[in-house]
Amino acid sequence: MTKTPNTSAAAREERFGRALGARLSAGSQELPHDIAERLRAGRMQALVRRKVVPVRAAPAVVGASSGAAVLGAGGWWTRLATVLPLVALVAGLVAISTWQEEDRTTEVADVDAALLTDDLPPAAYTDPGFAQFLKREASLR
Repeated sequence: MTKTPNTSAAAREERFGRALGARLSAGSQELPHDIAERLRAGRMQALVRRKVVPVRAAPAVVGASSGAAVLGAGGWWTRLATVLPLVALVAGLVAISTWQEEDRTTEVADVDAALLTDDLPPAAYTDPGFAQFLKREASLR
């Protein structure tokens, strides 16, 4: 007969507890009577208060989907509900990136068009405020 992992763990804990109790009891012969009585009372209280841990049952297999077992209820609806927000986030980030890139391209094209169509002296191209001037002119049109 084979023991389950939970039973062997419980048996190891039981053996450890007994060994620890024997070791503590071995040294109690040299202790004064009042201390030994307090330790005995403490042990009794600990035994009364000890937790009984119930053994958990393994989750049941509810159904099968394309050869893979599905644990719990929900099935592919649950998986879809967990993946859908991630898909929406990625789609939103791609849309925002595309929109910003298109906006930058339009802005650069407006500046280039203004540079090519105006008759300006060469010194105007080295002016640091020239791009701002072109943006302002483009917004007024």
